[in-house]
Amino acid sequence: MIILDTDVLIEIFDKKSSRGDEILEKLEGIQDKKITTTALNYHEILYGLIKYAKKRKEIHSLKTLDYTKKDALLSSRLEAKLDGEGKKTGRIDTMIAAIAINNNSTLITLNKKHYQPLTKHGLKLINL
Repeated sequence: MIILDTDVLIEIFDKKSSRGDEILEKLEGIQDKKITTTALNYHEILYGLIKYAKKRKEIHSLKTLDYTKKDALLSSRLEAKLDGEGKKTGRIDTMIAAIAINNNSTLITLNKKHYQPLTKHGLKLINL
C-alpha cells in the first residue's frame, strides 16, 4: 500500500501544478496500486482547502487510514526515542509514520527531511 503525504496531495490537487502531473505519472508506474492517505493528511489538506476557499470534491473519495491506539503507542515511542537522540521530528509527521509502519505501507513525500530519521525505525519512504 502507498500512503501519500500532504505535500504530494497538494501538488496533485493543484490544477495549475505541473509537478502534480509529474507525480501522477510516477504513481502510475508504481506496482502497488493501492493508494491511500492518512486521516491526519486528510485533515491537513482539508484545512488548506477550507482556509483558501478552494473546493475539490475529489479529495473526499480518497481512501484514508485512521490513527489508532496502536499507532499512538508506536508514534509516542518513536517521538521519545528521536527526542532522546537529539533528532527533533514533528509530532504529526511521527504520527503519519506510525500509521505507515503499522500498515506495512510506503510513504510518498516531497519532504524527505521530515521523515528520514524515521527510516531507521521501520518507515519505508519514497521521496519524489
